[in-house]
Amino acid sequence: MSVATSMRAKRRGRPRSERFRQRFEMSVLSVPALIMFVGFVILPVFMAAYYGFYRWKGFGKPNVNGQFIGLENYRIILTDPNFQQALGHTLFIAVMSLVIQGPLAILFALLLNQKFKGRGLIRTLIFVPYVVSEVIIGTGWSLMLQPNGAVNAVMKNLGLQSVDWIANPKIAIWTLMFIISWKYIGFAVILMIAGMQAIPEELYEAARVDGAGFWRQQWSITLPLLAPTIRMWAFMSIIGSLQLFDLVYIIWGQYVSSTAGTSTMATYMVREGRLANNYGYGSAVAVVIFIISLVIALAYQRFVLNRDLAGAVEKRERKQLERRIAKRERERMERDEIEEAIAPNNASMEVATS
Repeated sequence: MSVATSMRAKRRGRPRSERFRQRFEMSVLSVPALIMFVGFVILPVFMAAYYGFYRWKGFGKPNVNGQFIGLENYRIILTDPNFQQALGHTLFIAVMSLVIQGPLAILFALLLNQKFKGRGLIRTLIFVPYVVSEVIIGTGWSLMLQPNGAVNAVMKNLGLQSVDWIANPKIAIWTLMFIISWKYIGFAVILMIAGMQAIPEELYEAARVDGAGFWRQQWSITLPLLAPTIRMWAFMSIIGSLQLFDLVYIIWGQYVSSTAGTSTMATYMVREGRLANNYGYGSAVAVVIFIISLVIALAYQRFVLNRDLAGAVEKRERKQLERRIAKRERERMERDEIEEAIAPNNASMEVATS
């Protein structure tokens, strides 16, 4: 075999070995995560679906210590007024979280995206409630909102009548909305600020040159370019609302939430499943919550995420096309400059020859 042939064989074999190495590294790095995902996400879902077909108290195996009842648990769930009430509260919380937190987060982000003294401190203060544990937040607000708590004490000092913030069904749900908004709005503000800082400053400069004011710039530039961030936050907020449990359970307890009008699907699952010693029924409720979340996630992927990804790909392809056009234009200009530089020399040579 000649030296040239052996060199060509090495060049052909090198990309293949490189691809094998990359695939091997990806497999090694992804297998642990895949095992964790299957073990802690996929497997529990199938186990909950299996338990949901039994009337089971959580001891031993369902097929031995329980009673197979088929879809009876799911029939009871869908016809139970308490579950329907919890579902209504959950959907109300999901919608009102978007309505309240969204506009406020955008306004706070617009303010905190400007340069002024103390901006970093205000950003930190807004974000602090989000990182504080739900147990601490729930316990603190539960103590302050008691009939003899700090909030009613301040109202009495101002000459106002005390309010039953926790037990009154007409007020309790709005109390919960206030606490949720106070805790989670910091996360929305940080996301909006990050999205605003990714917008090129040249767009605002061009708008100012055209005579656009501050609010016109935000309406025509900031909001359209911030739309992907807003949609991502809205999806995360909806999923978080469907899973809401900690704050409600800590502030209203295991039974008061149902009478106070603040029960959610998660508190219903715990109350009717674990506390009622009916783990089969609780597992069925968990499956229903999972299905609702899955439907919302698939709808988000189908109608929102795919469009954002398509827009990002189109934008990238457009930039690549613009770069290719600019490169060809530069090459053409360079050729023209070379031809212009050579032209006098050619003319002088023709004169000398003649």
